[in-house]
Amino acid sequence: MQDTSPSCPLVVGIDVGGTKTHLRAYAGDDLVADHVGPSSGWRPHHPEAAAGRLAALIADALPPGARPAAVAVGGHACETPRQCSGIRSALRPHLDVPALVVGDAELLVPAAGLDKGVGLVAGTGSVAVGRLAGGDLVQVGGWGAVLGDEGGSAGLVREAARAVWAAHDRGATPDALAEGLLAALGVTEVPALGAALESATDISAEWGRHAPAVFAAAAAGSELALAVIAEAGRALSALVERLAARGVAVDDVVVAGSTVLAQPALYDAFVSCLAAAVPGARPRALRTAPVEGAVALARSLL
Repeated sequence: MQDTSPSCPLVVGIDVGGTKTHLRAYAGDDLVADHVGPSSGWRPHHPEAAAGRLAALIADALPPGARPAAVAVGGHACETPRQCSGIRSALRPHLDVPALVVGDAELLVPAAGLDKGVGLVAGTGSVAVGRLAGGDLVQVGGWGAVLGDEGGSAGLVREAARAVWAAHDRGATPDALAEGLLAALGVTEVPALGAALESATDISAEWGRHAPAVFAAAAAGSELALAVIAEAGRALSALVERLAARGVAVDDVVVAGSTVLAQPALYDAFVSCLAAAVPGARPRALRTAPVEGAVALARSLL
């Protein structure tokens, strides 16, 4: 059994992403728990439900009898400090220990071993966060697949469908992008794409899982797909530009997310646009798990 005595306190970090939830717990430098599961059921706009889910996750993941000394959570769709504070307050009856709840993008900078910088996520959705010199949080993007999330997988599929529809309206023959979306969505003609997309019950997840079709079409030479990816890179760069315009230091931009880091075409488009728009910004692809940022925040509470 791991030593979780006061001289070796147990810290728990949790990254609740749009698709999966990752918990890691350490007693000193010893890894006590490393658990990954689905994020289904995460309800960040309902503090009591979110806190109950977090408490149950901790109880299930830790060894019997283990009690954390501090907990930090990065939560997908925790959009304001007030919302995060509400979850933290609701968590107190379950775990009366020092706790911190932030948006999941705020995990990236500490996960990279930095004290300050911008965290940019482009996975299922997209969002960027940073802090002003006085410590106030600034978040841009993250508006969901219907209205935003440009550069995330769901936003890419939405914009790809729009590009295919526009080409269809111009009378163009379906190209590799159109054919890829038709196959992915299980329909036989371009006009049917709308109904197929609108039938989704979990829009972000269901749209997002078709993003590989966009990149496959680009690799096959689709000009439409290449344009969609280039625009997605510009959109991610624009998030950093907005933070800079609002006074956030953007010297270091830590990038994470299952879409942007898995697809070099998108990452390269983002880096190219960022170099032109914000020449002093240094993009850093995060190669450690974002949950390590939550662990670092939990340790800072001791």
